[in-house]
Amino acid sequence: MLSWKKRLYTAIAALAVGAASHPARAQDYPNRPITLVIPFAPGGSTSIVGRGIAEKMSELLGEKIVIDNRPGAGGTVGTKAVAKSDPDGYTLVLGYTGTLAIGPSLYKKAGYDPRKDFAPIGMIGNAPNSLVVHPSFPARSVAELIAYAKQNPGKVSFGSAGAGTASHITGEYFARSAGISLVHVPYKGTGPALVDLIGGHIPMAFAPIPASHANVSGGTLRALAVTSVTRSGLLPDVPTIAEAGVPGFDASLYYGLAAPAGTPRPIVDKLNKVLRDALASEEVTRQLGSDGTEVTPGSPEDYAEFIDKDEKKWAQLVRASGVEPE
Repeated sequence: MLSWKKRLYTAIAALAVGAASHPARAQDYPNRPITLVIPFAPGGSTSIVGRGIAEKMSELLGEKIVIDNRPGAGGTVGTKAVAKSDPDGYTLVLGYTGTLAIGPSLYKKAGYDPRKDFAPIGMIGNAPNSLVVHPSFPARSVAELIAYAKQNPGKVSFGSAGAGTASHITGEYFARSAGISLVHVPYKGTGPALVDLIGGHIPMAFAPIPASHANVSGGTLRALAVTSVTRSGLLPDVPTIAEAGVPGFDASLYYGLAAPAGTPRPIVDKLNKVLRDALASEEVTRQLGSDGTEVTPGSPEDYAEFIDKDEKKWAQLVRASGVEPE
């Protein structure tokens, strides 16, 4: 039986070998497909953004990035799964305002800490939500919507990507700021919500521009406003909610890539470089821009700092919205 000294020396030697293997692992990485978990149903903005960068990154890495949509609990189900995955660079998550900034405040048992349980890889970009209505809805402006809701308290509903998502909290934030009452109708993603909105089953929804703009352009939806402080270049004629009568309103959405905490830094750096190269390519910039997403690349440290600030901001909005943690 080994003495305690020999066991200690063996453990130290194993750690040294493991540490020394990190550069080799990064050099050989990746040597098999990578899974990118998108924690929402297909058809929403996260899928549009995630698929947009996954294809180009696959090309640059020489290995396939496989999309895995895992919806549930406002995106926290899929995000938690990645937080608990092996930190080997083969399981990544599409980071999003709803999961890294809102979820931890809204769900008492989200199951992860956005600051401690992830290794940020880099930011992808940002896009505002859009306030869209069915063409038959009588309100043609935010002011008319507010007036209509006040005349019909509790009778105007809005769809979202699910309880606790950015579109849900944005809707609650809007209702509280405008002094009106809206009925929340949660879906399992933006895609299903827009299908019901287009079908006339709900009158309005808050949806990311990447998911809504095609229908707005096609006339199957009408955009009343965007939720950012400045207008969207994709919808230049659509005012911001602040412009339209709710001063100070701001609820933009941000996307990024993250890996489980403990992922070797050389792998994180390699993924960051490939992500930035992908975002610098004309095809990805054009694709994301055409969907209303502004590309905002940066370092892992930039994204970590942003996650911290964004979580603090949305925690305040959750409290201001009046939504109780679940």
